Amino acid sequence: MTLLASLVSGRVAELIHTGIADGMKTMKCALPHRLAAAALVLTSLAVQAGEVSVAVAANFAGPLAKIGEGFTAASGHTLKVSSGATGKFYSQIVAGAPFEVLIAADDETPKKLIAEGHAVAGSNFTYAIGKLVLWSAQPGFVDDQGAVLASGKFAHLAVASPKLAPYGQAGMEVLRARGLTDALTPKLVTAETIAQAYQFVASGNAELGFVALSQVAVQGKLATGSMWLVPPSLYGEIRQDAVLLKTGKKNPAAAALLAYLKSTAARSVIHSFGYGQ
Repeated sequence: MTLLASLVSGRVAELIHTGIADGMKTMKCALPHRLAAAALVLTSLAVQAGEVSVAVAANFAGPLAKIGEGFTAASGHTLKVSSGATGKFYSQIVAGAPFEVLIAADDETPKKLIAEGHAVAGSNFTYAIGKLVLWSAQPGFVDDQGAVLASGKFAHLAVASPKLAPYGQAGMEVLRARGLTDALTPKLVTAETIAQAYQFVASGNAELGFVALSQVAVQGKLATGSMWLVPPSLYGEIRQDAVLLKTGKKNPAAAALLAYLKSTAARSVIHSFGYGQ
């Protein structure tokens, strides 16, 4: 190698080494800033994400669990859920229970809470139309016309409390429509909620019972047993409304949940559980 070539080669090597060193310095300087920016974004998201306390009718607990997954993924907000009878939730809310959203099993309770000043006017809307079924955990026990009710071939019929649960009220309306109230009253096993009525039947403590379609059928398929889908003409329409309670008026997560319930994603889940809309 000539002297000139050697000098040129050495200079090039020096320049490359200097460039790499400068680049590393730049990266080292930029990295803390980028990490800080990322931390700021994460902190901002954490601050924006919130929690909403929800009282949900027992028949809708399953669908809400599925909807909650999508809601959290989309918004970052989380749900604190209590499920039970709509009538019982009404009493608790009036007494000061800190629920922020009520997802009821009827449309009358939300209206009543608004009228009495416990919920935000104009925030209520129907998210689903409930469907009543007569269900047994035993395959072939319930026929597709509900004739089993008049057969006398059972000892116990489960029904949710008609005073607390709209589905229980609907079940009693079916018995009246069929002229079976007097005959079957001695066989009634009254549950506090529709969830408890389901458990009575699932455990075998009652051979059959009135429950919500959403409890026994998902995506149009019966999980187990046998059922009669009760014709809507035999009971009053079960319009299920949601409402923003006064305690949740200033919580963005509460408003976000109600908005999400109206979304295509949520409505798809609701439909898959057999509700009308």
